[in-house]
Amino acid sequence: MNDGIDHLASLLGRAAMDVWGDMPRDIQEALFETAMKGRETEREDLARLLHERHPRTIHPARPG
Repeated sequence: MNDGIDHLASLLGRAAMDVWGDMPRDIQEALFETAMKGRETEREDLARLLHERHPRTIHPARPG
């Protein structure tokens, strides 16, 4: 059963990466933060991958 769940999660993840640039920023951030919970060492790698695939998603910093 876990293999089936992992396969479906992988399909969903790939689909999310495919449409990443079309998502609103708040959705991107929520997905990214959820994916990176407990995975701090992979954070930069995923950010780099997404920015390389979708350069238009590079947003200016949020006003502080």
